[in-house]
Amino acid sequence: MCAHVVVAEDDTKQAELIRRYLEHESHAVTLVQDGRAALDEIRRRLPDLLVLDVMMPGLDGLSVCRTIRSEAGLEGLPVLMLTARSTEDDLLLGLDLGADDYLTKPFSPRELMARIRSLLRRSGRDRVSPAAAGDTRESTPGGDLLAAGAVTVDPARHEVWARGRKVSCTPGEFRLLEVLAGRPGQVFTRSQILERLHGFDQYITTRTVDVHVMNLRKKLEANPRRPTSLVTVYGVGYKLADDPRPSRPALGERNEP
Repeated sequence: MCAHVVVAEDDTKQAELIRRYLEHESHAVTLVQDGRAALDEIRRRLPDLLVLDVMMPGLDGLSVCRTIRSEAGLEGLPVLMLTARSTEDDLLLGLDLGADDYLTKPFSPRELMARIRSLLRRSGRDRVSPAAAGDTRESTPGGDLLAAGAVTVDPARHEVWARGRKVSCTPGEFRLLEVLAGRPGQVFTRSQILERLHGFDQYITTRTVDVHVMNLRKKLEANPRRPTSLVTVYGVGYKLADDPRPSRPALGERNEP
């Protein structure tokens, strides 16, 4: 089934090209030309995905992304950022602000659509089963919970709980936790994590994993500077610590944060 995609792009020709490719795959598309219009549109009707250009008049894409990640009801929206800035630091800034993926201009429409399909699938918003979509990642039969110490991941509900509290995660952050929680206590290298998050992609660097980890620690840890759940194994990578502390309230005792 189709998804609803908002495209925030002030270049009219570029926006129309993106629209044509999205509509060819039966997605519903809304075009806006500046950041304020993008926020107005997604507040009015929350889409399944936002394709967001960085350089726009009025309110730029970085500011839009920052607002989305801090606003209740919008924080889980998948964001694909488009940027003409090709340096690694510029791209990592977008991820640090909460973008789930990015493409540098110029890009091929085929690559764009591959990224969009991947984001919709990872966020569970494509309304197609992973098997039908050709997703070969690790599965959790019956929607089983993935628990690792103080953190619990519920793939079926797309929820994360840490120390008894529900935590809001971006699609990229959720997928990272899903990977680590699937193997509690196992150390994953940055390259292994990256492969599971993005596949083999020449534009993505292992530093993107560090950005996701840094942002997750702010949400999961009592003291992000001294993490006890999402820990670093120096010289190797990251793991979710496997300890007996409960991470989720008992059924019927949930308290929304």
